[in-house]
Amino acid sequence: MSVAQKHILVIDDDTRLRSLLQRYLREQNFLVSAAKDAAEAENFLKIYQFDILIADIMMPHVSGIEFLQKIRQEGNTVPVILLTAMGEAADRIVGLETGADDYVPKPFEPKELVLRINNILKRYTGEKETKKRLIFHDISYNPETGELKNKEDKIIHITPVERTLLNILGEEPGKVHTREELAKVLGVDGNLRTVDVQITRLRKKIEMDTKNPRYLQTVRGKGYMLISE
Repeated sequence: MSVAQKHILVIDDDTRLRSLLQRYLREQNFLVSAAKDAAEAENFLKIYQFDILIADIMMPHVSGIEFLQKIRQEGNTVPVILLTAMGEAADRIVGLETGADDYVPKPFEPKELVLRINNILKRYTGEKETKKRLIFHDISYNPETGELKNKEDKIIHITPVERTLLNILGEEPGKVHTREELAKVLGVDGNLRTVDVQITRLRKKIEMDTKNPRYLQTVRGKGYMLISE
C-alpha cells in the first residue's frame, strides 16, 4: 500500500461481513465507508469521491450488477470489485461485461482482496489528477502522503482520524459536510459528539486562533467546512 490513503466504499447487505471488511481494510491504512445497499451507496457517491468500490452482487432491491450498470451509464468510471457467493463462469462474465474491474467469489481471504485492490489502484496510478496540498497559513497538508508540516518542514503528528477528516473535508474545499456524514465516514454513526471533539483537536493543529477558526469553520445548523489558502 502506498503512503497515500485511498478511499474505499464497501457495499454489502451482510452486516457482519461489511463490518469485518471495514475493520480489516482500515487496518491496511485505507479510508473506508460502508453502505448496506445500492441506495445508500448512491448517496455516498453524491458526497464523496472514491478510489474503488467493493460491491456484493446478491443484494436486495437492487443487485450489485444493476448498481454497476447504473453508475456506468451515468459516466462514473470508479474501479469496482464485485463480491458474490456465485462461482459460475457465466456470472463472472456478466459482471466484467457490465464494467467491473475484478470479481472475487465468496468465501475469500481478506489478504487476497487487498492484493486485488492494490493491483487495480496501480493500474489507475497517474490517471487521476494529483491532489493539491492544503495550506493553512504556515501549515501545509499533503493528501498524497498524509503528512501535516509546519513552515520549518517538520512533521506535525496527526491521528488517523484527523487525517481522515482532512482528506474528506479537503476533497472539495468550501463544501459543507454535515456532522452525520462525517460520523458515518469515521465509523461512529449516531455519535455526533465524537465528530465535534475530533474537529476541536484538529483545529489546535492547523488554526492560529482556535476560538476564531479561519480554515476549519463551523457552518451553524449545517456542519463543517474546510477552507485552504
